[in-house]
Amino acid sequence: MLVIPQDKELKARLEGIGPFIGKTPLLPLEKIFQKSGVKLMAKLEWQQMSGSVKARTAFQILKEAIYQGKLTRNHTVLEASSGNTGIALASICKYLGLELVLCLPEGISQTRQGILLKLGAKLEFSPREDGVDGAQVRAKYLYSMLPGRFFYCDQFNNPANWSAHLNGTGQEIWEQTAGEVTQFICALGTSGTFMGATRKLKALNPAIQAIALQPAAGNYGLEGWKNMQTSLVPGIYDKKIADSIVEVELEEAREVMQLAKDLEGLLLSPSSAAALAGALRVARQIPEGRVVTLLPDNLSKYPDLLQSLL
Repeated sequence: MLVIPQDKELKARLEGIGPFIGKTPLLPLEKIFQKSGVKLMAKLEWQQMSGSVKARTAFQILKEAIYQGKLTRNHTVLEASSGNTGIALASICKYLGLELVLCLPEGISQTRQGILLKLGAKLEFSPREDGVDGAQVRAKYLYSMLPGRFFYCDQFNNPANWSAHLNGTGQEIWEQTAGEVTQFICALGTSGTFMGATRKLKALNPAIQAIALQPAAGNYGLEGWKNMQTSLVPGIYDKKIADSIVEVELEEAREVMQLAKDLEGLLLSPSSAAALAGALRVARQIPEGRVVTLLPDNLSKYPDLLQSLL
């Protein structure tokens, strides 16, 4: 049997990061939503390393690559991202002492660019109008030119993306609700969070309803979200997993941002507010149940929106 050597130093340093990934709180939202027999709860995913749900994905992809001997100090990590995955990878790569090249759509906020550059990432830009799909094309091109140099994370097609949420996010939700969750509601982007958490929850209780969220066609203000009918579909996405798909309008997210701040004291990003908007819609329609949604990040990376909300 072929034994692939592991980078033992990288492996040791990676283990030190583990305690700072996942294990995020599940918050009951009792002021923004009140209905007899129905409880609404949200996972606060910014309360972990790098400030977003993407810490889970980045950590799992790098961990599997290091343990399988596919990533050593001789490689440069390469990925396409619209923001949060890039920041998560940059945070972990800085700690590990690895070089990172990120392909991003032009027009990404100066705040995010500044964070990435401070963390030591090298940035490659693709046309703004092509969005994150164009960033993927750019990353694949760079990898094809120098495959020996790069370890390409490929979050849109790498099973490590959804497996991060199988025994992480999904298991946490089950334990935090004492197995009483009845609906799981989550946005589609790479689809990793939804795919992994849903597989775990349905394995534990097939009766749990899994509702996927996507932006309404023509809505481009929800960072990291994908409309699967109009975008490049990730290889890890399985359309049979969702019990239903709900489309969310950008204006709904803006309204919920204000409500979440006023009623719950939460400063939500547009994407998190949109996830909560979708969860509220579902919670209002069911007669009873325990509804769980996932809020990927907060407003810390959106200073302009934060200022206007305050």
